[in-house]
Amino acid sequence: MRVNPAKRQTVAVVVADGVSMFELSVPCEVFGIDRSYLGVPWYRFFVCAPKPGPVTTSAGFSIVARHGFNKLSQADTIIVPPLDERFEPPAALIEALRRAHRRGKRLVSLCSGAFALAAAGLLDGRTVTTHWIHADELASRYPRVKVDPDVLYVDDGDILTSAGTAAAIDLCLYLVHLDYGAEIANAVARRMVVPPHRDGGQAQYIEMPLAGAEIPDGFSEVLQWAQGHLGEELSVEGLSRQAVMSPRSFARRFHATTGTTPYRWVLRQRVLLAQRLLESTDLPVDIIADRCGMGPPALRDHFKRSLGISPIHYRRTFRRDMSQKDGDVTGVQLISEISEVSEI
Repeated sequence: MRVNPAKRQTVAVVVADGVSMFELSVPCEVFGIDRSYLGVPWYRFFVCAPKPGPVTTSAGFSIVARHGFNKLSQADTIIVPPLDERFEPPAALIEALRRAHRRGKRLVSLCSGAFALAAAGLLDGRTVTTHWIHADELASRYPRVKVDPDVLYVDDGDILTSAGTAAAIDLCLYLVHLDYGAEIANAVARRMVVPPHRDGGQAQYIEMPLAGAEIPDGFSEVLQWAQGHLGEELSVEGLSRQAVMSPRSFARRFHATTGTTPYRWVLRQRVLLAQRLLESTDLPVDIIADRCGMGPPALRDHFKRSLGISPIHYRRTFRRDMSQKDGDVTGVQLISEISEVSEI
């Protein structure tokens, strides 16, 4: 669904006991504040609960919703934030979402709000996202849903889904961009002091524990040794010698044990090491590439493939206090950079 910018649109966000305050506050900030000064008919905005009255938030305090779910029938866009840690949406909400979808309304989930859309059967056969922590559970509960845990948000036309927490900002600004264009979305982003668009996806934030200690069959020692020698050439032949096995047997057992090939495992460990060095040191990127057993072009290529972002942008995200090395920026410089980008 694409909005007619000449018409004032209505956005409704749903709440229920256990609603997450951060994700609820984002649509309130983006759509609930009158921004008609931007020269466009700004959105009408409703907060809707199963019935009007107090709702307990995940933070332990209550808010008061003025409208019940019956008000959702007037909305052009319905936004579902995280509602419950058990991911069990109210039955009344499931039915309201189904009715809205039949009427051709635009449905949006923020973070684990995707579970409500999935419970309504509206995500079957679609590619969606949610917080990477919940991605496996969403895919397990609803096997007909194609869950992409790496992206910040997915636009599937009449249904849009976002990743966790701050990705709610990304998606809500994207909705404004769809409705009113880049200039208006950038103006809202400037007022919120956030970038109108973030590079990369969720992959750069996913915690990937170092493999090794939990691996059975004597592979733990081999993997730990490899992690200490990532700057050196690591071939199947070399690793198999450490395991005292033939290369063919080692490669077969390695895949059976870890679920991946030695090459892919080593590559992933090198990217993880590069992430740690970019976060915790001010070493130039070419030195980091060498310590990870890759040249700078290979590091950039594998970083982009794995995380959807360059090493320089990754460092800017996680080391904003650094001086200008390798093109890095300080926190103050980053704010300036955001303002410049917003004006493009």
